[in-house]
Amino acid sequence: MSGMKKIIESVPNFSEGRNLEKIETIVNSFRGKEGVKLLDYQKDKDHNRLVVTVVGEPDPLKIALIEALGSAIEVIDMRKHKGQHPRMGAIDVVPFIPVKNVSMAEAVDFSRKVAKEVSEKYNLPVFLYEESAIRPERRNLADIRKGQFEAMADKIKQPEWKPDFGPQEIHPTAGVTAVGARMPLVAFNVNLDTNNLTIANDIAKKVRYISGGLPYCKGIGVELKERGIVQVSMNMTDYTKTALYRSFELIKIEAKKYGVNIVGSEIIGLVPMEALIDTAVYFLGIENFSMEQVLEVRIME
Repeated sequence: MSGMKKIIESVPNFSEGRNLEKIETIVNSFRGKEGVKLLDYQKDKDHNRLVVTVVGEPDPLKIALIEALGSAIEVIDMRKHKGQHPRMGAIDVVPFIPVKNVSMAEAVDFSRKVAKEVSEKYNLPVFLYEESAIRPERRNLADIRKGQFEAMADKIKQPEWKPDFGPQEIHPTAGVTAVGARMPLVAFNVNLDTNNLTIANDIAKKVRYISGGLPYCKGIGVELKERGIVQVSMNMTDYTKTALYRSFELIKIEAKKYGVNIVGSEIIGLVPMEALIDTAVYFLGIENFSMEQVLEVRIME
Protein backbone atom coordinates (compact mmCIF):
# COMPACT_ATOMS: atom_id res chain seq x y z
CA MET A 1 0.00 0.00 0.00
CA SER A 2 1.63 3.23 -1.15
CA GLY A 3 -0.27 5.20 1.50
CA MET A 4 1.71 3.43 4.23
CA LYS A 5 5.14 4.51 3.00
CA LYS A 6 7.43 5.64 5.78
CA ILE A 7 8.80 9.14 5.18
CA ILE A 8 11.65 10.76 7.11
CA GLU A 9 12.99 14.29 6.65
CA SER A 10 16.66 15.18 7.05
CA VAL A 11 18.25 18.64 7.21
CA PRO A 12 22.01 18.10 6.99
CA ASN A 13 24.20 21.20 7.57
CA PHE A 14 27.50 21.33 5.68
CA SER A 15 30.36 23.75 6.37
CA GLU A 16 30.51 25.31 2.88
CA GLY A 17 28.44 28.30 1.82
CA ARG A 18 30.69 30.05 -0.70
CA ASN A 19 32.15 27.69 -3.30
CA LEU A 20 29.36 26.87 -5.77
CA GLU A 21 31.20 23.93 -7.30
CA LYS A 22 31.64 22.25 -3.91
CA ILE A 23 28.01 23.00 -2.98
CA GLU A 24 26.74 21.39 -6.21
CA THR A 25 28.94 18.33 -5.64
CA ILE A 26 27.31 17.78 -2.25
CA VAL A 27 23.75 18.54 -3.35
CA ASN A 28 24.01 16.30 -6.44
CA SER A 29 24.02 13.27 -4.13
CA PHE A 30 20.31 13.94 -3.47
CA ARG A 31 19.24 14.53 -7.08
CA GLY A 32 17.57 11.94 -9.30
CA LYS A 33 17.36 9.28 -6.61
CA GLU A 34 14.39 6.93 -6.45
CA GLY A 35 12.58 7.27 -3.10
CA VAL A 36 14.34 10.55 -2.21
CA LYS A 37 13.21 14.12 -2.86
CA LEU A 38 15.45 17.17 -2.56
CA LEU A 39 13.09 19.88 -1.25
CA ASP A 40 15.43 22.80 -0.72
CA TYR A 41 19.02 23.91 -0.22
CA GLN A 42 20.26 27.26 1.00
CA LYS A 43 23.79 28.57 1.10
CA ASP A 44 24.95 31.45 3.28
CA LYS A 45 28.23 33.27 2.65
CA ASP A 46 28.44 34.95 6.07
CA HIS A 47 27.65 31.75 7.97
CA ASN A 48 29.71 29.82 5.34
CA ARG A 49 27.16 27.04 5.60
CA LEU A 50 24.90 24.95 3.39
CA VAL A 51 21.55 23.71 4.72
CA VAL A 52 19.88 20.96 2.68
CA THR A 53 16.29 19.77 3.22
CA VAL A 54 15.51 16.32 1.88
CA VAL A 55 12.76 13.74 2.46
CA GLY A 56 12.63 10.08 1.59
CA GLU A 57 11.91 6.52 2.47
CA PRO A 58 14.41 5.27 5.06
CA ASP A 59 16.67 3.04 2.92
CA PRO A 60 17.06 5.31 -0.15
CA LEU A 61 17.46 8.33 2.13
CA LYS A 62 20.27 6.60 4.05
CA ILE A 63 22.12 5.74 0.81
CA ALA A 64 21.83 9.32 -0.53
CA LEU A 65 22.97 10.80 2.78
CA ILE A 66 26.00 8.53 3.05
CA GLU A 67 26.98 9.54 -0.50
CA ALA A 68 26.52 13.27 0.30
CA LEU A 69 28.58 12.97 3.47
CA GLY A 70 31.35 11.29 1.49
CA SER A 71 31.32 14.16 -1.04
CA ALA A 72 31.49 16.73 1.76
CA ILE A 73 34.48 14.97 3.34
CA GLU A 74 36.25 15.06 -0.05
CA VAL A 75 35.66 18.75 -0.82
CA ILE A 76 35.66 20.50 2.60
CA ASP A 77 38.82 21.13 4.62
CA MET A 78 37.91 22.38 8.10
CA ARG A 79 41.47 23.61 8.69
CA LYS A 80 40.71 26.41 6.20
CA HIS A 81 37.08 27.03 7.17
CA LYS A 82 36.02 30.41 8.55
CA GLY A 83 32.41 31.43 9.14
CA GLN A 84 30.05 33.24 11.49
CA HIS A 85 28.10 30.12 12.44
CA PRO A 86 29.50 27.80 15.15
CA ARG A 87 30.74 24.56 13.55
CA MET A 88 32.75 21.48 14.43
CA GLY A 89 32.89 19.49 11.20
CA ALA A 90 32.53 19.39 7.41
CA ILE A 91 29.16 17.74 8.03
CA ASP A 92 28.29 19.72 11.12
CA VAL A 93 24.98 18.13 12.02
CA VAL A 94 22.53 15.62 10.50
CA PRO A 95 19.06 15.79 12.07
CA PHE A 96 16.20 13.40 11.28
CA ILE A 97 12.55 14.36 11.64
CA PRO A 98 9.70 11.81 11.52
CA VAL A 99 7.21 12.97 8.87
CA LYS A 100 4.81 10.19 7.87
CA ASN A 101 4.07 6.72 9.33
CA VAL A 102 7.26 7.01 11.41
CA SER A 103 7.37 7.31 15.20
CA MET A 104 10.06 9.29 17.04
CA ALA A 105 11.41 5.97 18.38
CA GLU A 106 11.82 4.71 14.78
CA ALA A 107 13.53 7.96 13.78
CA VAL A 108 15.93 7.54 16.71
CA ASP A 109 16.71 3.97 15.66
CA PHE A 110 17.25 5.10 12.05
CA SER A 111 19.56 7.96 13.11
CA ARG A 112 21.74 5.60 15.14
CA LYS A 113 22.05 3.19 12.19
CA VAL A 114 23.12 6.04 9.88
CA ALA A 115 25.59 7.33 12.49
CA LYS A 116 27.18 3.89 12.85
CA GLU A 117 27.48 3.33 9.08
CA VAL A 118 28.94 6.79 8.43
CA SER A 119 31.50 6.46 11.22
CA GLU A 120 32.67 3.07 9.92
CA LYS A 121 32.74 4.03 6.23
CA TYR A 122 34.59 7.34 6.64
CA ASN A 123 36.45 6.80 9.93
CA LEU A 124 34.51 9.77 11.27
CA PRO A 125 33.74 10.43 14.96
CA VAL A 126 29.98 10.85 15.47
CA PHE A 127 28.06 12.17 18.49
CA LEU A 128 24.38 11.34 19.02
CA TYR A 129 22.26 14.32 20.12
CA GLU A 130 18.66 15.37 20.92
CA GLU A 131 16.23 12.41 21.07
CA SER A 132 18.97 10.00 19.90
CA ALA A 133 21.40 10.89 22.69
CA ILE A 134 22.43 7.90 24.81
CA ARG A 135 23.94 10.24 27.43
CA PRO A 136 21.70 13.05 28.74
CA GLU A 137 24.53 15.62 28.72
CA ARG A 138 24.71 15.21 24.93
CA ARG A 139 21.10 16.09 24.17
CA ASN A 140 21.96 19.73 23.53
CA LEU A 141 23.93 20.23 20.31
CA ALA A 142 25.51 23.44 21.66
CA ASP A 143 27.21 21.46 24.46
CA ILE A 144 28.72 18.99 21.98
CA ARG A 145 29.83 21.78 19.65
CA LYS A 146 31.39 23.94 22.40
CA GLY A 147 34.96 24.82 21.46
CA GLN A 148 34.15 24.22 17.79
CA PHE A 149 36.51 22.54 15.30
CA GLU A 150 39.59 24.30 16.67
CA ALA A 151 39.23 22.85 20.19
CA MET A 152 37.73 19.50 19.21
CA ALA A 153 41.06 17.63 18.76
CA ASP A 154 41.74 18.00 22.51
CA LYS A 155 38.12 17.82 23.70
CA ILE A 156 37.47 14.46 22.02
CA LYS A 157 40.35 12.85 23.95
CA GLN A 158 38.62 13.53 27.29
CA PRO A 159 36.84 10.40 28.55
CA GLU A 160 33.49 12.22 28.89
CA TRP A 161 33.68 13.31 25.23
CA LYS A 162 34.44 9.95 23.69
CA PRO A 163 32.29 9.82 20.51
CA ASP A 164 29.28 7.48 20.37
CA PHE A 165 30.68 6.01 17.15
CA GLY A 166 34.03 6.15 15.40
CA PRO A 167 37.57 6.92 16.57
CA GLN A 168 38.45 8.98 19.62
CA GLU A 169 40.28 11.50 17.46
CA ILE A 170 38.97 14.04 14.98
CA HIS A 171 38.99 13.41 11.25
CA PRO A 172 41.97 15.59 10.20
CA THR A 173 40.00 17.61 7.62
CA ALA A 174 36.34 16.82 8.39
CA GLY A 175 36.36 17.18 12.19
CA VAL A 176 33.37 15.52 13.88
CA THR A 177 29.65 15.17 13.18
CA ALA A 178 26.47 15.13 15.29
CA VAL A 179 23.52 12.94 14.27
CA GLY A 180 20.11 12.75 15.93
CA ALA A 181 16.34 12.66 15.68
CA ARG A 182 14.33 15.72 16.74
CA MET A 183 11.10 17.66 16.41
CA PRO A 184 10.70 19.97 13.35
CA LEU A 185 12.95 22.95 14.03
CA VAL A 186 12.51 26.44 12.61
CA ALA A 187 15.73 28.32 11.81
CA PHE A 188 14.55 31.90 12.32
CA ASN A 189 16.84 34.93 12.05
CA VAL A 190 15.98 38.53 12.93
CA ASN A 191 18.04 41.36 11.38
CA LEU A 192 18.86 44.61 13.24
CA ASP A 193 19.78 48.07 11.88
CA THR A 194 23.19 48.17 13.56
CA ASN A 195 26.62 46.67 12.85
CA ASN A 196 27.37 46.26 16.56
CA LEU A 197 27.77 42.54 17.23
CA THR A 198 27.85 43.09 21.02
CA ILE A 199 24.24 44.34 20.85
CA ALA A 200 23.11 41.27 18.86
CA ASN A 201 24.87 38.94 21.32
CA ASP A 202 23.33 40.72 24.30
CA ILE A 203 19.82 40.46 22.79
CA ALA A 204 20.43 36.78 21.92
CA LYS A 205 21.32 36.18 25.58
CA LYS A 206 18.00 37.68 26.70
CA VAL A 207 16.02 35.61 24.19
CA ARG A 208 17.61 32.15 24.42
CA TYR A 209 16.44 29.71 27.06
CA ILE A 210 19.87 28.71 28.39
CA SER A 211 20.47 32.23 29.76
CA GLY A 212 16.97 32.88 31.09
CA GLY A 213 14.98 33.58 27.92
CA LEU A 214 12.27 31.72 26.04
CA PRO A 215 11.84 27.94 26.28
CA TYR A 216 12.67 26.04 23.05
CA CYS A 217 14.76 28.95 21.75
CA LYS A 218 18.50 28.89 21.03
CA GLY A 219 20.18 32.07 19.84
CA ILE A 220 23.46 33.77 18.96
CA GLY A 221 24.48 37.11 17.48
CA VAL A 222 25.84 36.98 13.93
CA GLU A 223 27.51 39.62 11.77
CA LEU A 224 26.23 40.05 8.19
CA LYS A 225 29.37 41.71 6.85
CA GLU A 226 28.15 42.24 3.27
CA ARG A 227 25.06 44.11 4.48
CA GLY A 228 26.81 45.96 7.31
CA ILE A 229 24.28 44.76 9.89
CA VAL A 230 23.93 42.10 12.59
CA GLN A 231 21.27 39.51 13.30
CA VAL A 232 19.96 37.40 16.15
CA SER A 233 20.16 33.90 14.67
CA MET A 234 17.82 31.44 16.36
CA ASN A 235 16.77 27.83 16.32
CA MET A 236 13.19 27.45 17.56
CA THR A 237 13.23 23.82 18.65
CA ASP A 238 9.48 23.47 19.31
CA TYR A 239 7.38 26.14 17.58
CA THR A 240 4.19 24.62 19.08
CA LYS A 241 5.35 25.65 22.57
CA THR A 242 7.23 28.89 21.78
CA ALA A 243 5.76 30.65 18.75
CA LEU A 244 7.92 32.67 16.32
CA TYR A 245 6.07 35.91 17.11
CA ARG A 246 7.13 35.61 20.75
CA SER A 247 10.85 35.65 19.95
CA PHE A 248 10.31 38.40 17.33
CA GLU A 249 8.48 40.64 19.81
CA LEU A 250 11.00 40.01 22.59
CA ILE A 251 13.88 40.96 20.27
CA LYS A 252 11.99 44.16 19.36
CA ILE A 253 11.57 45.03 23.06
CA GLU A 254 15.24 44.33 23.91
CA ALA A 255 16.51 46.20 20.81
CA LYS A 256 14.63 49.33 21.94
CA LYS A 257 17.07 49.68 24.86
CA TYR A 258 19.85 50.35 22.36
CA GLY A 259 17.78 52.54 20.02
CA VAL A 260 17.97 49.72 17.48
CA ASN A 261 15.18 48.50 15.18
CA ILE A 262 14.33 45.24 13.43
CA VAL A 263 14.81 45.62 9.67
CA GLY A 264 13.60 42.19 8.62
CA SER A 265 13.74 38.51 9.37
CA GLU A 266 14.41 35.29 7.47
CA ILE A 267 13.61 31.62 7.68
CA ILE A 268 16.34 29.20 6.64
CA GLY A 269 15.15 26.01 4.97
CA LEU A 270 11.53 24.89 5.18
CA VAL A 271 8.97 25.72 7.83
CA PRO A 272 5.75 23.97 8.93
CA MET A 273 2.68 25.96 7.82
CA GLU A 274 1.34 25.98 11.38
CA ALA A 275 4.35 28.01 12.60
CA LEU A 276 3.52 30.82 10.16
CA ILE A 277 -0.26 30.60 10.66
CA ASP A 278 0.19 31.06 14.44
CA THR A 279 2.22 34.20 13.79
CA ALA A 280 -0.26 35.58 11.24
CA VAL A 281 -3.16 34.94 13.64
CA TYR A 282 -1.31 36.81 16.40
CA PHE A 283 -0.35 39.88 14.36
CA LEU A 284 -3.72 40.13 12.58
CA GLY A 285 -5.70 39.43 15.74
CA ILE A 286 -7.84 36.79 13.98
CA GLU A 287 -10.39 35.33 16.39
CA ASN A 288 -11.22 31.61 16.66
CA PHE A 289 -9.03 30.70 13.69
CA SER A 290 -8.41 27.04 12.88
CA MET A 291 -6.00 25.28 10.50
CA GLU A 292 -9.11 23.87 8.80
CA GLN A 293 -9.64 27.36 7.33
CA VAL A 294 -6.37 27.13 5.37
CA LEU A 295 -7.17 26.40 1.72
CA GLU A 296 -4.07 24.27 1.11
CA VAL A 297 -4.79 22.13 4.16
CA ARG A 298 -8.28 21.32 2.86
CA ILE A 299 -6.99 20.58 -0.65
CA MET A 300 -4.41 18.11 0.71
CA GLU A 301 -6.92 16.17 2.81
